[in-house]
Amino acid sequence: MFTFACASVEGLTLAQKRETVKALRESIKADMANRKLSKALTKELKAKARVEKAAAREVKKAERIAKMEAKLAALKAPKVGAAARKAARKAGPVTVMALGA
Repeated sequence: MFTFACASVEGLTLAQKRETVKALRESIKADMANRKLSKALTKELKAKARVEKAAAREVKKAERIAKMEAKLAALKAPKVGAAARKAARKAGPVTVMALGA
C-alpha cells in the first residue's frame, strides 16, 4: 500500500485524492513549461548579447584602425611651418675642434 508523504491527504476520499494528483500533475506540467520557456528566453538573450558584443568589438577595431591610419598619414604628409623650414635648411660647414694639446 502506498502512503502519502503529506498527512493532510490521508483524510481525503479517493475522488479528492485523484483530483489532487491531477492538479499536481498539471502544476508540474505548467512549471516545466515555464522553466523551458525561461531557459529559451535566457538562451536567446545571451545569443543577442554575444552578437551585440561582437558588433561593438568590430566598431572599436575599426576606430583603432582609423586612428592608426590617421597617424600614419600625418607622418607621411609633407612638413608644414617651422618643421618644413628646419627640414629644408642646408647643413652648415663642419667645424673641427682640436683635442687637448
